[in-house]
Amino acid sequence: MITRRRLLAISAAVLAVPTTGQAQPIYTWTGTALGARATLRLAHPDAKAITARVAGEISRLEDIFSLFRKDSALSKLNATGGLQSPPFEMLECLSLVGAVYRASEGRFDPTIQPLWDVYADASAKGLLPDDETLRAAQSRTGWESVTFDTTGITMRPGMALTLNGIAQGYIADRVAALLDAEGLTNILIDTGEFRALGTRPDGTAWPIKLQAGGVVALKERALATSAPLGTTFDAAATQGHILDPRTGRPTRTHWREITVTAKSAALADGLSTAACLYQARTDIEACIAQFEGARLEASTSA
Repeated sequence: MITRRRLLAISAAVLAVPTTGQAQPIYTWTGTALGARATLRLAHPDAKAITARVAGEISRLEDIFSLFRKDSALSKLNATGGLQSPPFEMLECLSLVGAVYRASEGRFDPTIQPLWDVYADASAKGLLPDDETLRAAQSRTGWESVTFDTTGITMRPGMALTLNGIAQGYIADRVAALLDAEGLTNILIDTGEFRALGTRPDGTAWPIKLQAGGVVALKERALATSAPLGTTFDAAATQGHILDPRTGRPTRTHWREITVTAKSAALADGLSTAACLYQARTDIEACIAQFEGARLEASTSA
């Protein structure tokens, strides 16, 4: 059975009564994005109308990135091995995937979806996949076999992509772009990863509480936390969901949680996932340092 836990929360301070002079209380909308709980926090007289537009944008993006919508762009790509005239958002996300793949020396590789599938299938039966099944799945991975441009995306037969390690952050970025284009600010977007558009309405940073302890003050910035055992495939919760493309198996690093902030939620998302496959903090920092403005906020050992 696959089990999942939430790694981030909003500090209770966010829900406090508005400070003196703040006429509008913080409104919270709750929905879903790629299967994860999504929230939007803002203080605005038209908050309900704004969040309705956000819900529509999230649904539009799920039509591109969802593995569970059969007609999504990603599902069509995985089913056929090719996608003609792909959406701009898919191409933009894949370009960032390539950058994180290179910076992490192949640790971040979305072609692990065949491996995820065999782990999920075995988990549903209370088992783990055998070596032969894993080898067969791993033979159908490899980012180098994915090619893309504005005319189309292609990959080897039998390959499949998962963008769950970056698309939740990307959706947060697209929502932020939508709201920013409307001149809105002082909004906290949470699609499983956080993106702060400005500050809280009172001018203070948004306080993000980490499950492993501590609070990160977020202001005009994005934050993502990954944990090797955040989702597990076995009842003992020892086989985590972050798979190492080099071995085909769950990462064996000793990290409990890793939190990264960046200008982009997609980048923070991808880097925090890749970081879980490193053994040393110094190597994580070297990877993250390749991206301007990105930084390692916390790395907690198990």
